Amino acid sequence: MAQLSFHSPIGDLTLSEEEGRIVSLDWGWARDQRATPLLNQARDQVQDYLAGKRKDFDLPLDPMGTDFQKRVWKAMVAIGYGKTKSYGEIAAKLKSSPRAVGTACGRNPIPLIIPCHRVLGANGGLGGYSGEGGTDTKRWLLNLEGLTA
Repeated sequence: MAQLSFHSPIGDLTLSEEEGRIVSLDWGWARDQRATPLLNQARDQVQDYLAGKRKDFDLPLDPMGTDFQKRVWKAMVAIGYGKTKSYGEIAAKLKSSPRAVGTACGRNPIPLIIPCHRVLGANGGLGGYSGEGGTDTKRWLLNLEGLTA
């Protein structure tokens, strides 16, 4: 697995690639670094997003998860920049429960690119965020997109 780490406004991030697809984005610095054209492209897109210069991502993704988790992550990708959905709205669409959607959000292996920060509680509450900094990071990302959190 090739990995590329870089500094960002929300902490050090590491992108991982397997077989020509992004499989994870993690907080922290990977010990072994091996840049590839895809990882360089993904880093540039993430940095552009965090600088307010990009609103969506154009990358091949292959997050590891259950079929249900993948359906939740696909629904999150469909939430547009500067928009939010509630756990309940996604659950209703998938004929599931808000708690199950929340669990899938918490297991999202590619945060930012799969925008779990755009999923909120029914009352507009932040819920949780699995990335470093928790809800402070979620709030920062929502503010970046012009939303008051």
